[in-house]
Amino acid sequence: MSEPYWRQRGWQVSAAFLGVVVLLSGIVALTAGRGTADDRAGAPPSKGPLSGSPAMRDGRPDGCRTDDGGGDVMPTAPPGDVDWRTLGVTRVPVSASAGPTLTQGPVWWCFAHTPAGAVLAAHIIPSHMSGPDWRTVAQEQVVPGRGRDLFVFKRSTVRDDAPGGGRDTGSGSSPDTGSGSSSVASYAGFSVPAYSGRAATVELLLKTAQGYATTSVSLRWSGGDWKVQPSDNGALHTPVKAVQGTNGHLLWGV
Repeated sequence: MSEPYWRQRGWQVSAAFLGVVVLLSGIVALTAGRGTADDRAGAPPSKGPLSGSPAMRDGRPDGCRTDDGGGDVMPTAPPGDVDWRTLGVTRVPVSASAGPTLTQGPVWWCFAHTPAGAVLAAHIIPSHMSGPDWRTVAQEQVVPGRGRDLFVFKRSTVRDDAPGGGRDTGSGSSPDTGSGSSSVASYAGFSVPAYSGRAATVELLLKTAQGYATTSVSLRWSGGDWKVQPSDNGALHTPVKAVQGTNGHLLWGV
């Protein structure tokens, strides 16, 4: 008899994305490295209260300002103004030009309507799903439909506890693989296999102690911002798979 879905590794990865464990040459925790004492925790500086979806102005969330001048041109390097912020148990890239530039409660809004904006959204939105405010983020930043409904249903079965002692990752208990090994992963780079003004696919490159791995996130331009487009089975990203190196990816350089 197969295990219930909430105990399966594939679901635990999709439910919380970062701060859970997956099988990848041993157990790989999708978290970033420990920040230094001067790391800045929290969201970008422009903040406001969250009371449902934001008001719209000129087709964008009110107060949203980004550099959309690049249009559909694919990036040849990461945005030059990237900074790294602590988000739950990981660190994510943010950019004053590509976003997010607006914060309302737990939601980090306002990504540029460019491939670079889609890249930032692909890193940040799924990373929120490991925290206690995942329902709010899913409501506002995941495209509605069967996939989102199934994600919310499954994610609600996973406890927001603190495996490993001390840090609340919102992932639920780690499955027992009997391997007795784990390693830490961090964001290493990205590529944009597909892009249009209405949709994008971003491949994330992860660095682990065993090497590199990739997973892809689909996004849709909806309500004046990038939102994650889940699969019909409720996954926010594709299965994580090992790769031999960094070829085909732009590297963050951190």
